[in-house]
Amino acid sequence: MDRLTSMAVFVAAADLGSFAAAAIALGMSPQMVAKHVASLESRLGTRLINRTTRRQSLTEFGRAYHERCRLVLAEAEAADALAEAVRAHPRGTLRINAPVTFGSHSLVPLLTRYLRECPEVEVDLSLTDRMVDPVEEGFEAVIRLGPLVESSLVARPLAPYRLVACAAPAYLAAHGVPDSPDALAGHQCLDFSHWPRGRESLWRFSRAGTTVEAPAAGRLRINDFRALLEAALDGFGIVLGVETALRDDLAAGRLVQILPDWDAPSRPMHLLTMRDRRPTAKLRRFVDLILSEFGPDGSAVRAVARDRGPA
Repeated sequence: MDRLTSMAVFVAAADLGSFAAAAIALGMSPQMVAKHVASLESRLGTRLINRTTRRQSLTEFGRAYHERCRLVLAEAEAADALAEAVRAHPRGTLRINAPVTFGSHSLVPLLTRYLRECPEVEVDLSLTDRMVDPVEEGFEAVIRLGPLVESSLVARPLAPYRLVACAAPAYLAAHGVPDSPDALAGHQCLDFSHWPRGRESLWRFSRAGTTVEAPAAGRLRINDFRALLEAALDGFGIVLGVETALRDDLAAGRLVQILPDWDAPSRPMHLLTMRDRRPTAKLRRFVDLILSEFGPDGSAVRAVARDRGPA
C-alpha cells in the first residue's frame, strides 16, 4: 500500500478515535482502514494502536509515530501546494530553443515583453539551426522550421517562415532591378553559406504554378544572416531573407523588395512542447504570447500536428 496514504489513514484513525469514524471521514470501509494501519505496523515491526472490541488507544510508539506522521503529511501537502502555485503563477526557468535568425530578430523582443510581464520567470534561450532533442536536452519549448512528421510532441502551427528578396536602393541604382529570377544571374547574390563546398546554391521562386530555380551566384557567402543583412544594407548585393527580419528595413526604405510578383520560398513553422495535461503557468503564458504574435491567424490553435525525432 502507498505509505503516505496509510499514514493519512492512521492519523485520521488516531485523531477520530475509531476505525469506523476514520472510514466515514475518508470515504472508505472500516476494513480498509484496518488494512492500512496493519500495513504500517507490518512495515515498522511494532504495534501502533491497541484495539479491543470497545475501544482503541495509541501505544507509546504509536503516539510518537503519530506526531511524525502529522509532520510528514504537512510537508507533503506543502509540496503539493508548491506544485499548484507553479501551475497557477508563472515562476521558475523556461528553457527555449529556436532557429538563429528567427530567434535573434523576432523572438527576443517577445521574450523581453514576456519577462517584464512575468517578473518571477527566467528564460534560457538557445539559438541554433541544428535539430535539438527537447527531451534529452531539457527544452520546454522548441520553435521548429520545416515539415513535421509523427511523434509524441505537441506541435502548434505558427505563421509560415516566408522569404523575400531585396537590395539597397544604391545597389539597384548602380546595377539595375532584376525583372525575373533568371536575371539574378547577372547580380551579386548574398548567400547563406550552408551548402557543402562545390555545391551550387539555388534560390527558388514560383508564380502561377511555375517554379524557377536561379543560381545564387556571388562573391560573398556568410553563415550568419545578420552579417548578410549588413552587406545588403551596405549596397553590396541582393539578399534573400526572412520577411520578419527584413520588415523594418523594408518599411524604412533602406531595402527594396525585388521580384514582388514572384513568391520566394516559405517554410512551415511550429511551436513544439511536451505533452502535459497540466503545463506550468510559465509555459502556458509563453505559448499564449507566441500564438498571439506568430500564430497562423493570431488566435488559438486550430489544429494539432506531431513531430518525429529530435527537435
